[in-house]
Amino acid sequence: MPVDDGFQYGQRPVPGTPAGPPDNLARLRPITQQETDQLAPIIADADDAEADVPPQSKEKSSSVLWEITETLVLALVIFLVVRSFVLNFRVEGLSMEPSLDSGQMLLVNRQIYFHFDLNEVLNPLPFVERDGQHIVYPLHPPQRGDIVVFHPPVGRAEKPYIKRVIGMSGEHIAIHDGSVFVNGELLDEPYLGATTTSWPGRPPDYEIVVPEGHIFVLGDNRNNSTDSRSFGPVSVDEIIGKAWISYWPSAHLGILQTPDYAP
Repeated sequence: MPVDDGFQYGQRPVPGTPAGPPDNLARLRPITQQETDQLAPIIADADDAEADVPPQSKEKSSSVLWEITETLVLALVIFLVVRSFVLNFRVEGLSMEPSLDSGQMLLVNRQIYFHFDLNEVLNPLPFVERDGQHIVYPLHPPQRGDIVVFHPPVGRAEKPYIKRVIGMSGEHIAIHDGSVFVNGELLDEPYLGATTTSWPGRPPDYEIVVPEGHIFVLGDNRNNSTDSRSFGPVSVDEIIGKAWISYWPSAHLGILQTPDYAP
C-alpha cells in the first residue's frame, strides 16, 4: 500500500521521519521578491534584444529583393525589345555561295520593311471613299540586291529561306543567254563571279511580271538554288527581315551591303 514519506516540497523533513526524496530531485519553492527584482533586468534585456533588430536590416533586405526584381524585369523588357527588331539566323545550305557560306551566323533586321495600308487607317473617316490599297513603308521597301529572309513557300521546308531580291513589283523578269534581264535591260551582278544563270524548262523568250506586293528572288549560287524560278514571286508580307550583319565566323564579321546598281 502507498507509504507517505512525510516530505512536503519546499519544507525540510521532520526529524524522526523517513528520509526525503533523493537530493537529485528538484525542490519547488516560491520565488522571493528579491529574486524577482534580480530577474527583471534579464527579462527586460531579452525583450530589448528582440526589439532591437535594426529596422535598417529589414529595409536593406527588402531593397535588395526589389533591386533584383527590377533587374530581372528590365532584362526581360530589353530582351523583348531587341527581339522585336533583330533576329539571329544560321545559314544552312549552299544556295547563297559565294556571298554567304553554310553555317554563317547573321543578324536579321525585322523592322526595316515594316509597312501598312494607309487606306485601312483612313477608312473609318466618314465621307471619303477609297479603293484598293495604299501601302506605306516608313523606312523603305525591299530593294534590288537586298538579301532577305522569308517564310518558305506553302508545302515546302519549314525553315525560312534566304535569297537575294532581283525583281520588284510590276517589273518584267527574263533569263536568257546566261544572264538576268529586268524590263529588257541586262542586270549587272558582280557578286556572281563567273556563274551564269539559266531557267530550266523555260524558253529563252519567257518572262514573268512580278505582281503587286511581291518580289522576285534568286540565290547567288544559281546552279544550286531553289528560288522564284521554281516557286514564283514572294509576297512582301512573307518577308521576315533583311539580312543585316554577319557576326560568325569572325572572318566574315561586318555589315552586309546592298549592291549599288540599277538595270
